[in-house]
Amino acid sequence: MFKTVLFPIDQTRESRDASPVVANIVKTYNSKLILLSVVEKNTGGENPNPDNVMASEEEVAKLLQAAQALFSKEGIQSEVIERDGMPSFVICDVADEVSADLIVMACRGLGLTDEGVHDSVTNKVINLSPCPVLIVP
Repeated sequence: MFKTVLFPIDQTRESRDASPVVANIVKTYNSKLILLSVVEKNTGGENPNPDNVMASEEEVAKLLQAAQALFSKEGIQSEVIERDGMPSFVICDVADEVSADLIVMACRGLGLTDEGVHDSVTNKVINLSPCPVLIVP
């Protein structure tokens, strides 16, 4: 059912907490796992925090290596992709490129206000995604 699962990750606790759900899905469906992390360049759309480590290519590479090692301990092989850009658009573009059957994302809960719901990466991915999106609270 889910041949290819895309798991966009960042440095947040919520992203780490979603990992067991991803592992369960990948094992259950014998899926290919693709880990994605986006280097957030300030391009005028989504405004990344200037103190955000996701703006550092080196930190993003370390994050991907750590995530790959975590899944490897679970017996899950994964592919890693690092891209630059606005996270919501990059996630959807990569999902389309790799023919993902499912995107599994963590949610930071920022979309509970009227302003947050329109600006959240999660909401944008839900609306633009070429495949189903599972949000892990």
